[in-house]
Amino acid sequence: MSEIDTQHGTPSAGRIGLVHRIGSLVIGAGLWVFAILGFVQQLEFFSTEGQQVLGLSSNGLLSTVSAVFGAVLLGAGIRGGRLASTVEVVVGALFMVSGIANVLVLNSEYNLLAFRMPNVVFSLVVGGILLVIGSWGRFTGRPHQDSPYSDARRSGAFGDPDRVELGGIDLDGTRGESEAAVELAEAERAVAKHRATPAVAAAVRSLSGVRRPEDRIHAWRDRRR
Repeated sequence: MSEIDTQHGTPSAGRIGLVHRIGSLVIGAGLWVFAILGFVQQLEFFSTEGQQVLGLSSNGLLSTVSAVFGAVLLGAGIRGGRLASTVEVVVGALFMVSGIANVLVLNSEYNLLAFRMPNVVFSLVVGGILLVIGSWGRFTGRPHQDSPYSDARRSGAFGDPDRVELGGIDLDGTRGESEAAVELAEAERAVAKHRATPAVAAAVRSLSGVRRPEDRIHAWRDRRR
């Protein structure tokens, strides 16, 4: 599969998911580095003055918050592209709100995160980056037909609402997965209606111990390899 749909100039599903995951991992790792350096300096937890860490002001509370958000982004990046996209949009929005809100409390006793103007700029910039990366290929532009976010994928086999619902299932966005999901759904319906062949019925029964929808689809796809 090519990374770009040559007819429409849209990014392929594989590339979309990769961008979401890499963006989440890189920014999550950066937040962890910032947090760890703050912990190493044993910063006062609720200091409103803060100390310099990588050119930004920080205290113990900000280091803890950075560690938490870093862990969330790293976990999402490891878990999959769909989750990474969602987390990036949510965390990006929170960073934007934080940047705007902390401008109002600079140099005051309510500056609990020890923000200075560089922190505000950093929060707005990183929040904007997360929003752009998380939205790319999902909320912006025309998704590739293989994209896990496309309307075609959500309605099953490219427009047939009676085929298979993939919404909420975290897949990699490859055509092989889409086809496997459709085939598995058809096989399970055939078994339920007692019209499946013995081979198909046996294949479906072999998945009885597999609980997660993603794992069932992968097992069905890989059964002939």
